[in-house]
Amino acid sequence: MVYSYNKLWKMLIDRKITKTEMRKRAGITTNMLAKMGKGEPVSMDCLAKICSAMNCGIDDIVEFNIEKRAERGNN
Repeated sequence: MVYSYNKLWKMLIDRKITKTEMRKRAGITTNMLAKMGKGEPVSMDCLAKICSAMNCGIDDIVEFNIEKRAERGNN
C-alpha cells in the first residue's frame, strides 16, 4: 500500500500551522511525524489524535492506494 499525507501537509499550509506545532497540539511523537514524512503507515490512534487537534476527518488528512500487482510484474 502507498500512503499519502499530502492532504494534511496542504491543510497545515492553508492554516499557517507548522508540522511541529501540529505535532505538539496532537500529542504525537516526532517518530510518528517522521514516518508520515516518509509516506509510511502510522497507527489509527495517531491519525485520530491529529484529526481531533485539526478538527477534521481521517479522509481529510490521509489517502492510501493499493498498488496494482500487475505494475509489480505479479499476476
